[in-house]
Amino acid sequence: MPNPIVSKASTTWNGDLFGGSGSTRLDSSGLATFDVAWKNRAESHDGGTSPEELIAAAHATCFSMALAKELNDNGTPPTQLDTSAEVTFVAGEGITGIVLRCDAQVPDISAEDFQSIADTAKTGCPTSQALQAVPITLDAKLV
Repeated sequence: MPNPIVSKASTTWNGDLFGGSGSTRLDSSGLATFDVAWKNRAESHDGGTSPEELIAAAHATCFSMALAKELNDNGTPPTQLDTSAEVTFVAGEGITGIVLRCDAQVPDISAEDFQSIADTAKTGCPTSQALQAVPITLDAKLV
């Protein structure tokens, strides 16, 4: 049985919501610290990140891993997967939707089989499962 892996991040916030700011750290890896502020979340990404951008990064990565596994299990491992995720945030409403886009280089697979496998990967991706409270759409294609 695999050992559970716990990933850790933390944020220090100073001030109120609209005028304050903070920093978010990737504690498990120690690889990065990101500046965060309300304006980065609701107005402009200029100079900082947002929870939604971090979710988008996680979702693009998780989907790519899930798709690579599903394609490999099918006997058609990918050469390359280029995945992006767009997480839409509306102030006062929250996250309203996520769009995953993937351009895939996969030899020896039909477009129909690829689409079916990509849909399975979207459903099986742990991040998709965690975010299922919002609509998630997928635009995956062979290139």
